[in-house]
Amino acid sequence: MIDNINELRTFIVAAQQGSFTKAAAKLGVSTSALSHAIRKLEEQLNIKLFNRTTRSIATTEAGEQLFQNLLPLFESIEDNINALSTFRNTLSGKLRINGNDHAFLCVIWDKLMAFMTRYPEVELELTSDLKFVDIVSGRFDAGIRLGHGLQQDMIAVKIADDMQMGVFATPHYLAQHNAPKALDDLNHHRCICVKIPSMDGVMQWEFMPKGKNRKYNPNQVIKWQPKGQLLLNNSHLVKQAVISGQGLAWIAKNWIYDEIERGELVEVLVDYAVHYDGYYLYYPNRRQDSPLFKALVDCLKMDK
Repeated sequence: MIDNINELRTFIVAAQQGSFTKAAAKLGVSTSALSHAIRKLEEQLNIKLFNRTTRSIATTEAGEQLFQNLLPLFESIEDNINALSTFRNTLSGKLRINGNDHAFLCVIWDKLMAFMTRYPEVELELTSDLKFVDIVSGRFDAGIRLGHGLQQDMIAVKIADDMQMGVFATPHYLAQHNAPKALDDLNHHRCICVKIPSMDGVMQWEFMPKGKNRKYNPNQVIKWQPKGQLLLNNSHLVKQAVISGQGLAWIAKNWIYDEIERGELVEVLVDYAVHYDGYYLYYPNRRQDSPLFKALVDCLKMDK
């Protein structure tokens, strides 16, 4: 029998933070007090919940099972408490969302700002990643990804139109080099490359065969491995590099609309450009009954 339910809450926060120090700061207690509470819980359960190193902690197999079973229960309690704020005509609580720079800045930024204005007691934590993240193991409430990259066991709500990709360069660069007319011509150009954190290599560029529907089709897509002097891991840097005339960049068109309109960037290989299914907000089904989460979905979905 657990003596104090707060010890379970302490365990959950520690598992989420992956650090006793961070968990203690979040709970407003000392690290030693938190560590003592975890040891007491382990003694009561007669099982080890965390593997500890000098710098971090990680749940054991038993600890992870306990965490996965307890988290929905505590979230339900938290959601029910937060739901009481509707009697004050507002909502409160915290939402952790994983996505990428492009999705946050070009697609939903204005809607998120409106959401925060509408619900000033809600705390949003946005984490931008190039790599694909398991939102469950990453302790996120929701993720934002393109339609073809969604996890199958998630609820998904479309929040953006199709995304148009293209190859772009400055007029000055193209004046100095022959503009590519076919995909093989890319081998003779400097390309701005993107490093994917979860992979040991460079992100491939994707195209659709000339004369085909531009909509992404995994059975027809042509993958091409770019090579260049510049290797970056941030979409802001890719945009800056192509504007600076460092070569060709494969980039989302709405990321550079202003530069296209001003004639600062020109698209090449238009007939091969690929269109992806738009961004979706995706989340586990245990979140769908939360009033706070319903408000977020209502804010971001496309019919707004």
